[in-house]
Amino acid sequence: MNLENCPACGRLFVRTPFRDICPSCYEEEERQFQIVAQFLRRRENRLATMEQIVEATGVPEALLVKFIKSGRLTLAQLPNLGYPCDRCGKLIREGRMCSDCSKDLQGQLEAVKKEEKRKQNESFRTYYADKERNGR
Repeated sequence: MNLENCPACGRLFVRTPFRDICPSCYEEEERQFQIVAQFLRRRENRLATMEQIVEATGVPEALLVKFIKSGRLTLAQLPNLGYPCDRCGKLIREGRMCSDCSKDLQGQLEAVKKEEKRKQNESFRTYYADKERNGR
């Protein structure tokens, strides 16, 4: 049994692979999800931005991001919604990082690989004594 304190309210609960909050907070999240889903069912609201949804429904942005990341809100039908990049916070629609952060991280990884290879080549460097030049 995996007992934990609820990150939302602090109550003790049994954590399951399906729920990361206590049952009462889960019910509250479900109620808020229904409010958001009902808001987005209207055709004119499908073009709403994150700020407009927060303002219209009163549901916190963090909870909307949680709904999106868990796949409960699909972005295919909501063109103006996204969630923040894990690194810079820019709104993205797929993955965990934006393309700029991915390129930057990939460049840093390549730089580290080059540096490791340079150090490895340096450690295997062989020195030869030139007897004729040194006169010995």
